[in-house]
Amino acid sequence: MQFTLDIPEELVTRLQLFEHQLPQILELGIRELNAASQPGFAGIAEVLEFLAQLPTSAEIIALRPSAELQTQISSLLEKNRTQGLTAAEEMIWEQYQYLENLVRIAKAKALLKLQAGE
Repeated sequence: MQFTLDIPEELVTRLQLFEHQLPQILELGIRELNAASQPGFAGIAEVLEFLAQLPTSAEIIALRPSAELQTQISSLLEKNRTQGLTAAEEMIWEQYQYLENLVRIAKAKALLKLQAGE
């Protein structure tokens, strides 16, 4: 399929470096846009992007949730205590729990590396 669109010159210049990867770039962009509209994704993406930068062990140990993520978590906790969570909110809560588990594993491994002098 052929697709034509008008884009700013500055973007054309940047895209020329990735000419052969345009279908992949569009697919990743669409995935990100779809995921960003999902509740809770912003906080999760923030942590995953941090880990994708391959931070040092000390940086991993120092990792704390952003104020926005902490607010989302606190809100879900409070709602769960007072009203109960909807099915969608329960799914988001489970994603946060899974993310927290991954971060704990990363922190434990980072601590072991630091203790080993790496």
